[in-house]
Amino acid sequence: MLRPSNDVVAPIRLRSPQRAARGSRALLFLLWMAAMACGISLPHAARAEEQPTREPAIEQRLQALIPALESHIAAGMKALDSPGLAIGIVADDRLIYAKGFGVRSKAGGGPVDSRTVFQIGSAAKAFLTTTMAVMVDRGKLRWDDRIIDLDPEFQLKDPWVTREFRVFDLAAQRSGLPPFVNDMLVMLNFDEMALIRSLRHVEPVSSFRTTYSYTNVTHRLGSRIVARSANAPNWNTVLRQELLDPLGMKDSSYTAEAIEAAANHAKGHRWTPAGTVEVPFTPIFPYTLVGSGNINSTIEDMARWVRLQLGSGTFEGRRIVSAENLAFTRMPKVADNDRTSYALGWFISQVPNGNILWHSGDAVSFGSFVGMVPDKKIGVVILTNEQHVGLPDAIGQWLLERLAGFPEHDYAVDKFKEEAKTAFERKVERYAQPANPRAFPPLASLAGNFVNPSLGEATVAQDGDALIIELHATGAKLKLEPWDGDVFIAKLMPTGRFAPIVDLDYMISGFIQAQMDKDGKLNLLRLSSDDGQPYEFRRS
Repeated sequence: MLRPSNDVVAPIRLRSPQRAARGSRALLFLLWMAAMACGISLPHAARAEEQPTREPAIEQRLQALIPALESHIAAGMKALDSPGLAIGIVADDRLIYAKGFGVRSKAGGGPVDSRTVFQIGSAAKAFLTTTMAVMVDRGKLRWDDRIIDLDPEFQLKDPWVTREFRVFDLAAQRSGLPPFVNDMLVMLNFDEMALIRSLRHVEPVSSFRTTYSYTNVTHRLGSRIVARSANAPNWNTVLRQELLDPLGMKDSSYTAEAIEAAANHAKGHRWTPAGTVEVPFTPIFPYTLVGSGNINSTIEDMARWVRLQLGSGTFEGRRIVSAENLAFTRMPKVADNDRTSYALGWFISQVPNGNILWHSGDAVSFGSFVGMVPDKKIGVVILTNEQHVGLPDAIGQWLLERLAGFPEHDYAVDKFKEEAKTAFERKVERYAQPANPRAFPPLASLAGNFVNPSLGEATVAQDGDALIIELHATGAKLKLEPWDGDVFIAKLMPTGRFAPIVDLDYMISGFIQAQMDKDGKLNLLRLSSDDGQPYEFRRS
């Protein structure tokens, strides 16, 4: 973050702009009178007040930038094997540039254009916080309402934090809970109430409101609270009534069925070092996250959303949300690093000469970036049909800095490619079986019924050289393949509604270790999820 200088500067007494202008005019008049008396002709600059030098209009700046922009996009798509990308630029309350690149699907989809439908992932979080602001406008909510008063099902492990958790904490990413807390339950298709109740069993990893920790399940609870405050059956109804319809976002939706029904929709792809692989749609992720990431949209529709944001809550002359409560969603709540903070559904990056308001989205097989420089009324939207491995952010930040006239940084796509490759290789290495694995325990000894407070009841049964653990709540099955001694790799099986997920990285859910209890019996199964969060099953 930028800090004030320690240099000592003598105070300067400033005059008001009006007084300064009157003084200048009086001085010019006296100079003109003296010049006339002496027969001197003053130059134009002395005869009239100088006009401030104006920056080139944003359209001119964009026109000069387009060749470099489109070259940057082409190079990035090639480097990361991105099938398709759409981009829109908003300035002065207009969509001044919109274009599609590539194809909707590597398997033969048509070309991408400004009306191609993509999943926007976590860029949806600002929609949630804006609906919160609308409810605050109407007196249905207050930002500092206690969650426990609004929803008695809410409970965290720490009683004090449970009592003090407020509406503004739901989306502030500073809960003290582990990053991506209980996202595994989302992938395993647990329902809303199970997700909310699961939080009470989680050990905090930091003090409340002190540390940035990105979570999704808290936003699921926020969606529920907004729906209740609006007396609506669900948050999607509020989203439609309060934002999508008033903004004319007619091609936007919030279900897997809706995006598949759209004639002009993109297919998602996951990234691998060997190239991107098409992924089928599933109603499970990201749609079970609701206000945390369930929106499908287009460049033309998202441009309307950006115009609302740049218009401080107004759209085409109509007030949708108050400027005051919209501004509250942009107030920093916790630092992420030395120049970026998180607000409510937005990151705020401080750069020399201004701030960039932005959020990216990763829907596992789609990536997005929405960024703005509110002071200059400039916004950028980038949507891709590739897992977010850096391309939308690289282009979006690069473009905003140049359009806004900020100091420029190098957003080399090759850097993001190397980071993605390294992360991929680390995961492969992590799950690679040791050359000389320890002996496995008799699998039959691990069969039986188990229970976990968050995941509920489960049955473990032997299946040849592996074990199958079935979760009663959702029917999800994890195959436990022997890895090293009492440690197994847990893989989500392609059964029923989970079939579309098998091609994702989430197919590997983590490790399960068989552990002895205090009586020396193998009555414990400890699941360490891929993000490091533990879940302990006890024999029931």
